[in-house]
Amino acid sequence: MFKHILVPVDGSDTGLAAVGKAIELAKVFDSWITLVHVIDQYPFVGIGTDYAFGQTEYITAATSNANNALQAGEDRINAAGLRCTRQVIEGHVMEDGILQAAKTAGADLIVMGSHGRHGIEKLLLGSVTQRVLSHTTLPVLVVRG
Repeated sequence: MFKHILVPVDGSDTGLAAVGKAIELAKVFDSWITLVHVIDQYPFVGIGTDYAFGQTEYITAATSNANNALQAGEDRINAAGLRCTRQVIEGHVMEDGILQAAKTAGADLIVMGSHGRHGIEKLLLGSVTQRVLSHTTLPVLVVRG
């Protein structure tokens, strides 16, 4: 039924729980898993030399964090006897990066975590999961954190 599962990971326990669900599904459906991590390449609002310096350091740290998150997911997948591909995507809008990765990979299911934020925290931080759900035609399995 599902031959290619895309799992966005962010290094959180919720993201790893989504990897766990993807592993369960991949075993049942003999699916391939692709892990993705989206880096917001322009997180700062500002102008000048301080901005450029901060941007370079940010990208270095964000890439390291992305690789750590992807490695943690890949380790779990490999321990389950499965294989996967992984990808770091640079994009300003997280859900656009996830949706583009799903399209490029030919995924037929997205499995992603939701931190379950409520109230003002949800309003201020938003929900990448909610925006993915709103903009995709693919089935999405949401794993609550």
